[in-house]
Amino acid sequence: MFPGIYIGDFLLPSYGICGLVAVFAAFPFAVNRYYKITRDAFSMIFVILWAAIGAFFGMHLLFGLTNVSYWHEMFEAKSFNEFLGAFGSIFGGAVYYGGLLCGIAAGALSVKFQGLRLDIVSDCAAPAIPLFHGIARIGCFLAGCCYGVEWEHGITFTNSLIDSANGVPRVPVQLIESGFDLITAGVLMYIFYGTAKLRGLLLPLYLTIYSAGRFGLEFLRGDYYRGHIFGLSTSQFISIPIFIICISIILVHARPGRRKTRKVTRNFRKL
Repeated sequence: MFPGIYIGDFLLPSYGICGLVAVFAAFPFAVNRYYKITRDAFSMIFVILWAAIGAFFGMHLLFGLTNVSYWHEMFEAKSFNEFLGAFGSIFGGAVYYGGLLCGIAAGALSVKFQGLRLDIVSDCAAPAIPLFHGIARIGCFLAGCCYGVEWEHGITFTNSLIDSANGVPRVPVQLIESGFDLITAGVLMYIFYGTAKLRGLLLPLYLTIYSAGRFGLEFLRGDYYRGHIFGLSTSQFISIPIFIICISIILVHARPGRRKTRKVTRNFRKL
């Protein structure tokens, strides 16, 4: 695979490169859509910045929580450098769900603080999230992380940064999830531009679709170090309540004749 580019002794990882591409592909869409509706781009930029900060801390925090059994290594460190090494090992990885949920929470706080319309902001942001994730997941494939289970017809990693991924043909689950995310982004964009029926509900719709898809895709993941309980991964346990909550929100608020639905439809009619 292609773990990254060396600039001198510094490795610029593939995940970082794809992440940058994802940022410049996805979030200008959200800002542009919000500007088209409100003629205000800066408010959306601030929402995205706060969401990005929340996502950064959230994805590392959840990774650290899956490694709670190793926390003792930090407290048993005999030097500051040893502590930093243990801390980096425990919290250095990233879990998408942690970034997603903390990013949404931080973005919602920014919306509240600025006095913005949550339904408009969330509708503009919803298609950008899977677009970002779909491109970033390609970086996971190139780097060899988030790898799949063994499969005789799969792809064999030879220079993954994670030793356990190498030398065995595996399901390219990263690319499958990337395609799933990009299709989801396309569906949300179609709804955003083509119909008013689910206006104001695109974010819970995304979370419903993604949680269902992620639950199934987890069975194809082979990186078991992420944590499992009763045969289900951390992400599968998170997917269950997200799906139940979000599908309930959609069913309640998308019923014909609801005043809220009609109000949202009128506000977006200018699109």
